[in-house]
Amino acid sequence: MKKRKGKFTLYTAALLVGLILLVYSANRDVQFLTVLNTAGLFNNETPDHIGGTFTTIVDEQGNMLSMMSRNAYVGDELYTSEGKSYRINKVMGDTAKAVFIGMDSQIIAYSDLLSAQEVPVVTNIAEKKGNIAIYHSHTDESYVPTDGTESIPFKGGIYQVGQAMVDKLKGGGVSVNYDQTAHDPHDNNAYVRSRRTAANLMKNQPTAIFDVHRDGVPDPAYYRSEINGKDVATLRLVVGRGNPRMEANMDFAKRMMAAANNMHPKVVKEIFVGKGDYNQDLSPTALLIEAGTHTNSKGQAERGVALFTEAVPVALGISGAPAAAPTEPGRTTGAGGGWQAVGWILGIAVVMGLGFILINSGNLGNAKNNISSFAREITGLFPRGAARKPGMPDNDQDKEK
Repeated sequence: MKKRKGKFTLYTAALLVGLILLVYSANRDVQFLTVLNTAGLFNNETPDHIGGTFTTIVDEQGNMLSMMSRNAYVGDELYTSEGKSYRINKVMGDTAKAVFIGMDSQIIAYSDLLSAQEVPVVTNIAEKKGNIAIYHSHTDESYVPTDGTESIPFKGGIYQVGQAMVDKLKGGGVSVNYDQTAHDPHDNNAYVRSRRTAANLMKNQPTAIFDVHRDGVPDPAYYRSEINGKDVATLRLVVGRGNPRMEANMDFAKRMMAAANNMHPKVVKEIFVGKGDYNQDLSPTALLIEAGTHTNSKGQAERGVALFTEAVPVALGISGAPAAAPTEPGRTTGAGGGWQAVGWILGIAVVMGLGFILINSGNLGNAKNNISSFAREITGLFPRGAARKPGMPDNDQDKEK
């Protein structure tokens, strides 16, 4: 009995210490909660961006809407550059069927607003009002025509595409924090590994944070386009619907697409809202970019991302012009988000604790006794106030002490 009680006491002490650390980290803005992604510590789904493996999305009439090197799921959504919105309602192997939802009013409103404004060029930024963070979750991604292969572990051609984005921003006077930490191998757990990088970048409170990728569809024509006389690879923006900031991320994606396409028509092909979070819960202005595909040349991808980047200061309001709509730039998971995470973890801990007690107690009666014992142990850790004498006010008790 003593051995069982000792084991029970050790467990409760460890549980208490863990809960205290969680609450402390939520209040002290420690990076514990932001680095820990309870929704995906181990992700065993099929990795995205694998060359030759892709999903085709078609409408109700069978017309192709999109193709992408990732799995599609019922509930995923697609928004075209014109503002048409679709929702996937059926997946059959490598084909996904989507129904037309309607024209998205936000995309149309942002497009109308930006087209009516005189957009300042990025080289005329008068002052630095923010900074941009850039990193890569899939650091092996490369471009076959230029790099000779679709994957170069730890030093893929995607780094040069990221550098093109950095150079364009810095050329316009925008501060950039470019983290080139490698997160190989190329699997979905790369997002778990890159979470620490993203969390570290968030310490500098960036105005926006971009995770730069390329797609893996075999057809280079899907992304290839001529814009302003330049042969470029266009972009897709990806938003994860599995995070609490999804609505804010989506609003930012729509603003970015509208701003970029207003300056350089259709440089952003579409927005895809997919299963997952892609670490976008760290910021309301976090986006995943896909710059072309592995069968495009790296030069095409660099030119495409450079055109897109010209619109970043405009969409964020750091170019001297007001942003299309206010958000909460550069903030890590707020108090509400932190406490929401703590609430989930506390709930899980309580359920696990009760299950542990019940199993080790043998029956419900013993479990109740052990819970009572646990309560007495916890209350015994806190000092008790002096007993109040009947009829004596608090101030008189203090004087008597």
